[in-house]
Amino acid sequence: MIDIKLIRENPDLVKENIKKKFQDQKLPLVDEVIELDKKNREATLKGDSLRSSRNSLSSQIGVLIKNGQKDEAEKIKKQVQDINKELEENEKLEEKYSEEIKSRMMKIPNIMDPSVPIGKDDSENVEVQRFGEAVVPSYEIPHHADIIARLGGLDKESAGRTSGVGFYYLLGNVARLHESVLAYARDYMINNGFTYAIPPFMIRSDVVTGVMSFEEMDAMMYKIEGEDLYLIGTSEHSMIGKFKDQIIKKEDLPIKMTSYSPCFRKEIGSHGLEERGLYRLHQFEKQEMIVLCEPEESMDYYNKMWKLTVDFFRSMNVPVRQLECCSGDLADLKVKSCDVEAWSPRQQKYFEVGSCSNLSDAQARRLGIRVKSEKGNYYLHTLNNTVVASPRGLIGIIENNYNEDGSVTVPEVLRPYMGGLEKIEPVK
Repeated sequence: MIDIKLIRENPDLVKENIKKKFQDQKLPLVDEVIELDKKNREATLKGDSLRSSRNSLSSQIGVLIKNGQKDEAEKIKKQVQDINKELEENEKLEEKYSEEIKSRMMKIPNIMDPSVPIGKDDSENVEVQRFGEAVVPSYEIPHHADIIARLGGLDKESAGRTSGVGFYYLLGNVARLHESVLAYARDYMINNGFTYAIPPFMIRSDVVTGVMSFEEMDAMMYKIEGEDLYLIGTSEHSMIGKFKDQIIKKEDLPIKMTSYSPCFRKEIGSHGLEERGLYRLHQFEKQEMIVLCEPEESMDYYNKMWKLTVDFFRSMNVPVRQLECCSGDLADLKVKSCDVEAWSPRQQKYFEVGSCSNLSDAQARRLGIRVKSEKGNYYLHTLNNTVVASPRGLIGIIENNYNEDGSVTVPEVLRPYMGGLEKIEPVK
């Protein structure tokens, strides 16, 4: 949510930003907010005037009664009662205007960073750079689901019976590899100066609407029936929500945290669900990172964060690239975002394994997270980035470490978490 002062003072900038995101249907919201804000401020001034008059009249009542002027006192009491009625109606009007302004402001997208490329959708995202050589071996690499099945590590048929499409059983050394990746990600982030956390896996609606747009919420979140709780789709939501309505001391910034959680997603949209593989699922696990920092530092942290994901995958022999999200693919709260994509030698293309986002002060405004300083309180900036989401991350690790004999070499950094195992062999 942007600052309403920006809409008052520079509505053309806000409208131009909406156009660049190809959301012209939202353009009327700007003028509606301006008109409602004008009415709300008029109502606020009227309310202040009525309260001032009431206080002035109320102070006279005691004096009049003391002087024996009961009739005059009763007349003023009647005036005070009338003011109270008018004030009650005016306060209802103020509340109505405030709610209508907020409902519109929540739909107006954040102002993008000038460096964001302009494009209609994810097909126009821009490759920035590559890390590691994207190799296609001389031998055939099977579908990742077939590789894992031959290793005795996957059972989606049973998961279909228990839970339906979009779920899975991981088994044996593949399940162990999955947990090893997450354990390594945890230690990797701790060694890079982040505080480890395990957050709540369910959050209330006021936290959900504080961290994401209504459109994202409807497409992603599972609602707990009969309760004001949602299953998290990613742990940065509960991690940012941890600081809701808090005033943070300036000297305590930056706050850098890394969190583990299971994640649950509807995955409604054009991509659908891949029945065979482990790419798009209703349930997965993830190591995440968040940063809360001073506004002037957020772009530096943005660049540090996505590079951490790059280095994480490179340490497991996975070539990756950075892909800049264009304006039409940028979620409304984000000012800048990029994906880290892993190389798939089977498909001979890259696929998303991480996403890094700078949301400036949008989440902080919605959630009331401020910094206390000598010059007054102000909103901080929030950022989030995926370290690894698994089992999706397994696809890149397994394909890029697959051997011609059907075995998978365990990356050296993961072997301490695998009891020293160097290879996962096919089950005979």
